[in-house]
Amino acid sequence: MTTAPPTPPDTDAVAFVAALRHLKTWSGLSYRQLERRAAEAGHVLPYSTAATMLGRDRLPRAELVAAFVAACGVRADEAEEWLDARVTIACGRPAETVRTTPNRGLRRPRWAFVLAAALATALLGGASAAGAFIDDIEVEKTRTSLHLPG
Repeated sequence: MTTAPPTPPDTDAVAFVAALRHLKTWSGLSYRQLERRAAEAGHVLPYSTAATMLGRDRLPRAELVAAFVAACGVRADEAEEWLDARVTIACGRPAETVRTTPNRGLRRPRWAFVLAAALATALLGGASAAGAFIDDIEVEKTRTSLHLPG
């Protein structure tokens, strides 16, 4: 390892995992060696988990990233960059960008629609039930006024 380790991208999960693969190549270690080195650094990183993590294009959990970069021999300050990049990808754009995006505020969360539908159902159900009782009262008044047997 005479060159500097690769730097983490903060663009998307696919690029991030590709950079982790590059980091493994840079380390020159096998999956079993990575498992042992992670344990020496106080982390848990089964070799099969590391292999699965690098075989997918999904963002790995933070504790796996920490264990993996430590096992690969990345220094603590550089390991922090990997974790920061992972957080950036997982959380999306910064809050300032979200606020300036047109029409972003017009979107309602899914739970708001579910709540509105439940409220409408309850109100309509209540109105239907009330209507049924009023109809019964009207029928009773008609029977009484006509002196019909109940």
